[in-house]
Amino acid sequence: MAAVDSFQLLYREISRSCDSYFETLALVGALYTASKAAVLLRDCCTLVRVHFLPRMIPSKKLTQRFGDWAVIHGALESIAKAYAEELAKHGVSIIFVTPNHTAIRDTAAVLSQSYGVETAVILADFSLDQAASKPIKEAIRGKDIGFLVNCVDESLNSPHSLIEMPEQSLLDMVNKNLAVATLMTRLVLPGMVERSRGAVVNISSGACCRPMPGRVTLVASAGYLDNFSRALHLEYSDKGIFVQSLIPFQIASGRQQPSSSPSQPSRESWFVPQPEVYARHAVSTLGVSHRTTGYWPHTLQYGLLMCIPEWIWFIGSRVFLS
Repeated sequence: MAAVDSFQLLYREISRSCDSYFETLALVGALYTASKAAVLLRDCCTLVRVHFLPRMIPSKKLTQRFGDWAVIHGALESIAKAYAEELAKHGVSIIFVTPNHTAIRDTAAVLSQSYGVETAVILADFSLDQAASKPIKEAIRGKDIGFLVNCVDESLNSPHSLIEMPEQSLLDMVNKNLAVATLMTRLVLPGMVERSRGAVVNISSGACCRPMPGRVTLVASAGYLDNFSRALHLEYSDKGIFVQSLIPFQIASGRQQPSSSPSQPSRESWFVPQPEVYARHAVSTLGVSHRTTGYWPHTLQYGLLMCIPEWIWFIGSRVFLS
């Protein structure tokens, strides 16, 4: 047997025997690249369809599509107030449900004077007993309720250690953000089903996408509202009810999301819009997307966030937040 004294000859012989494997690997790589390109193209088309086309193509009035009245729970939060104002701009009358009557009275008066819509403020403290639902039932009786907006408590955005939270505060948080939002949906939904139209909008947080140290209650509350919305959509979409889960990231005016440092103020920027700007974009997605950030730069953030493997996210969260 002759010795092989040429590397080129050896390489040529090995390459010739591996040609079939190289072709198979090249085919697998091409298929993988094509699949990723198809996913990217799909995501770009979805971004345009959800966030740009509805703002460029005129559609029916919101009152014609869903109804004349909106019930807003959580109106003490800046996003819910801005969302209510945006609905009022479209001619939708507003019913505010709040445990603090004086805190929202001025907002209701301003909306009524500025946009010529009817407003009402219903005092309902669900921490007392179930009787708090009675004035809500009276307020919505006979009205064409087309919208229900539930908003998660923005105070959860600041860091909270679970074991340091008082037990009563924890119970109040669960009651306000989970139980009341579910009960409000139970109160308003029968009328929507009877009229075969309506929209339920649950505004939570982008924190439901990835867990964060120090924000257990926010992640859990946002995750509940997000999954509650998706399950509700599955059950009632065929009855004419549009259910939307809004998962915004950082909003200006002092609101902070997990991506920001607790010591830094939330300042306006391209990725950190004012509540009014966010609400204008979010309302345009009504009837278009059942689960969205509501604001297209936040959708880009969401896409990048979901590309990060969870184990890398865990390590990064511990390093940067510590």
